[in-house]
Amino acid sequence: MVIAVQPRSRTAAGAPAAVRLYSFRHFGPNWYATVMGTAIVANAGVALPVDVPGLRTACVAVWALSAVLLALVLAARATHWIHHRDQARAHLVDPAIAPFYGCLSMALLAVGTGTLTVGQDVIGESAAVAAAAVLFGIGTLIGLCAAVVVPYLMVVRHLVTPSTASPVWLLPVVSPMVSASLGPLLVPHLPAGQWREAMLLGSYAMFGISLLATSVILPMVFARLVHHGPLPLALTPTLFLVLGPLGQSTTAVSKLADVAPGAIAAPYATGFGAFAVIYGVPVMGFALMWLALAGSMVVRAAREGMPFTMTWWAFTFPLGTCVTGAEGLAGHTGLVALEWLAVGLFAVLVTAWAVTGVRTLRGLFSGALLAAPLQK
Repeated sequence: MVIAVQPRSRTAAGAPAAVRLYSFRHFGPNWYATVMGTAIVANAGVALPVDVPGLRTACVAVWALSAVLLALVLAARATHWIHHRDQARAHLVDPAIAPFYGCLSMALLAVGTGTLTVGQDVIGESAAVAAAAVLFGIGTLIGLCAAVVVPYLMVVRHLVTPSTASPVWLLPVVSPMVSASLGPLLVPHLPAGQWREAMLLGSYAMFGISLLATSVILPMVFARLVHHGPLPLALTPTLFLVLGPLGQSTTAVSKLADVAPGAIAAPYATGFGAFAVIYGVPVMGFALMWLALAGSMVVRAAREGMPFTMTWWAFTFPLGTCVTGAEGLAGHTGLVALEWLAVGLFAVLVTAWAVTGVRTLRGLFSGALLAAPLQK
């Protein structure tokens, strides 16, 4: 008796692989926020003006986690572009998703900052400087491209109205400000003279790019809130994104002032130090006002049933920049109140990161965060 063995169907054999690949179809650039939100915990924690036993070790562990997350998200995004190019192109012309391409730059830069400040404990100073320089170069190039390309698409391809203005619009223009904060950390590792001065002033130019672009977008966001009411519940956490350019710019001017004496001649070096305080204090005041406003809106949304979405990561990186901004101001003024402000904001940051991280893992394993968005 001959037993015929039916060949396994190619469709059936390839089904598991096809299912795995399809799960990346809706893996958008917003996932870089997980990297940013994790890295900022390490970057903010290592600079706290208090001596907490084990804090630096914890920051090293969080930095390592952010580096692993960066590698995983980059791989997932590469899979998305290779196997779902139609969806990737659709994201570029979607005004709700395209701004998140700025997050790629900020993820690279945030991990680069952590590599230079805490990662050297693991990989050594020379390797840390080299890695940070590479991440700075790539992240800055991508950030500058996003700061031009995304607004260009908003003008010529996206259909936007005053009622659709969103804090998400800030994402592509904030990335140069993150470069302006990492650049100063590389200044001491460059040859004295032209190289250092070029990095210092180049970082300052990126500070200006982001600051002026933010000053154009932020009034539109506030006008949208006043004229059209609160954001939809799921988007309410994005109000915290406004803190990003505020805290990051305060951080940038502080770091630029720290390295200015070794990079540029007087009286400009002294001027950098004065500007760090003259600019940083009022901007931090506005950041705290916005934090209270955004926090009130989030409490209101939570009472009305605000669901968990990836927008919750807006509670992490922007708030973390306020921590680093307060740390910088505390260093330049010696004001104890600013030190305690940094510590208090850091405690809130860690809580937000832990809650959001756990909820993200739960949604990832259940498949809810990888599902296709609901059609309106």
